[in-house]
Amino acid sequence: MNSVVNIKNLSHSYGSTVALDNVSIEVERGEMFGIIGPDGAGKSTLYRILATLLKPDRGEVFVSGLNAVTDYKKIRTKIGYMPERFSLYQDMTVNENLKFYASLFGVSVKENYDLIAPVFSQLERFPNRRASALSGGMKQKLALSCALIHRPEILLLDEPTTGVDAVSRSEFWDMLSQLRKSGITILVSTSYMDEATRCERIAMINKGKILDTNTPANLVANLNENLYSASADDMFCLLNRLRTTSGVKNCYTFGATLHVVADNSFDPDKVSAQLTTDGLKNVKIYRTKGDIEDLFIKLTHDG
Repeated sequence: MNSVVNIKNLSHSYGSTVALDNVSIEVERGEMFGIIGPDGAGKSTLYRILATLLKPDRGEVFVSGLNAVTDYKKIRTKIGYMPERFSLYQDMTVNENLKFYASLFGVSVKENYDLIAPVFSQLERFPNRRASALSGGMKQKLALSCALIHRPEILLLDEPTTGVDAVSRSEFWDMLSQLRKSGITILVSTSYMDEATRCERIAMINKGKILDTNTPANLVANLNENLYSASADDMFCLLNRLRTTSGVKNCYTFGATLHVVADNSFDPDKVSAQLTTDGLKNVKIYRTKGDIEDLFIKLTHDG
């Protein structure tokens, strides 16, 4: 494996709170790698360590072959970091922010403009607009442009689509797919499970522990569950009833329906008939295929 990020047995705590617990990850050069998990899972702590802003308590972190503790100055020239919160200068204009970040790395906007052009093109109409006056989607594009302006080898994106509308989220991932073609290694974290399918490989993290790492397709293929979709007129009542039904291992909301994880003793037809007899209307229970969200719920439930 031609790994450009190598994390070995990494742990970090804030007092008695364990943020990362023996985390090991390898990311290949040129890969789009996702770190998927809910809020508070440890994603931002991991990114701060990768960005050399935080020292690990234990373990080793190598970025582009450099030690994240002893070679932090060299690493900072090789990475582009976009933290979860918008961190550009709010009182500076679009152009001022971009020029400022370019100057930090000793480059001009012009020499690397070809790299940011697909991202920055929508901002060219507002060169003198202050960053504070931009919409959420436009702030996101400006932050990404500033993270890319020095043409980094590795792009670290910590929950870049949080709080952004669905259209802007989709556009952002399309831009990342284009950036990959330039050879940049991209690590992106998200709490949106649907975004995981846009990555080549993902590491699923919860409570500071890596639950599993693989391609999205391979992870879903390992779902060895009797999985059913269920619906009725009274969904809340259906949820409570199914959770206490014999043979049901787990039941949770999934969009407009419920997903039911059952053992081999579960008979959907008999359960539907019983629930109907008990007064629930329009009960439907049928087999369905799982996805990344189902897998994550399984892993966290089993753990």
